[in-house]
Amino acid sequence: MERAKLGAREACRQSRSGSDSTLVTPGASIRNATLPGQRHGPKPRHRPAGGFRFRIQTAGRVNGAITQPDFLIANPTTPMTTYHAYAAQSAGGLLEPFTYDVGDLAPEEVEVQVSHCGICHSDLSMLDNEWGMSRFPLVLGHEVIGTVTALGAQAKGLKVGQKVGVGWSASSCLACHECLSGHHQLCSSNQGTIVGRHGGFADRIRVQWAWARPLPEGLDPAKAGPLLCGGITVFSPFLVHGISSTARVGIIGIGGLGHMALQFARHWGCEVHAFTTSESKEAEARQLGAHYVHNTKRDGALKGIAGRLNLIISTINVPQDIPGLLDTLAPRGVLHVVGAVLKPLEVPAFGLITGQKSLAGSPTGSPTAIDLLLEFCARHHIAPTTELFPMSKVNDALEHLRAGKARYRLVLQN
Repeated sequence: MERAKLGAREACRQSRSGSDSTLVTPGASIRNATLPGQRHGPKPRHRPAGGFRFRIQTAGRVNGAITQPDFLIANPTTPMTTYHAYAAQSAGGLLEPFTYDVGDLAPEEVEVQVSHCGICHSDLSMLDNEWGMSRFPLVLGHEVIGTVTALGAQAKGLKVGQKVGVGWSASSCLACHECLSGHHQLCSSNQGTIVGRHGGFADRIRVQWAWARPLPEGLDPAKAGPLLCGGITVFSPFLVHGISSTARVGIIGIGGLGHMALQFARHWGCEVHAFTTSESKEAEARQLGAHYVHNTKRDGALKGIAGRLNLIISTINVPQDIPGLLDTLAPRGVLHVVGAVLKPLEVPAFGLITGQKSLAGSPTGSPTAIDLLLEFCARHHIAPTTELFPMSKVNDALEHLRAGKARYRLVLQN
């Protein structure tokens, strides 16, 4: 840049003295500019960080008038302010093409161009306003895979062109006790990607830099999206409870969440028990990693493993036999609930007191937990089972999920 400035000053001096000069028009790259006294333009060894290019207009004559040097620093990754998406205008409504203005990029935000976005059952819950916190028009989508296209002035740890994933959370305060302790998902200011803001069923999305997590090599972008919400939801219990590789772990439900949990438990090194009510899924549960499959419709299925399991992860959102499940736990065992059951659970006090057992739950996970999950999946070649739909067929995909036909996660592709 300094060479360019010196060359421009020389050009200005020559133009004042009537000497010939070369005009480099606005927009021309300094790499290709020919300055006075040079056969070829200066060629910087490195492009400046952040994707910036330097453009220079040297002095010259236009219609007989002397033009002065114009130094311009331009960013080819200027963020877009108009996004194109699919939005529901009311609860339960169809998603329709929707354009909205996002304004200036905030200092801590990153802009991500969406290539793929998973569909989670939480999207249906938000679409139907099942939890009473949906705001319309609503752009769903919180299992985003894409490429960073712009960085706010205070965004850290990312670069333009980097592949990233975005899950349930879009921001947190980064200053409270929970954030500073590494539990960002528990921040009281944590904002969901589709709660009070628009999500990833769009061409682009903006989130706080901390929640755009780099995608490791080896993960297929067309399959990685569901890891960012469903995956981390069932991976977190292994971290929360410090599960060892010799533990016995039970997974309730072989669906969108459970089929990933089975793979995680198997590659974690655990003895894996799958619980299902469907005979048709028993063989598949074993293929996904289960050592044992228990059909809870059969009499005595739970009694046969009484006192054995160190952890049970329940992924279903329907009432279940809590007393019977607690009986399957070993002393100090944990029944961990991640399925959003709307009806209260009936928990017998003595089922917890005897054996010092626990009932727990958790949301998704922190940014570092998500990083661990992605690295774990890349190392062990773990991927969710997915079906791919074009983004334009989002309503077909949602209906496919609502009908219970998804095997096991749905992904939209731009």
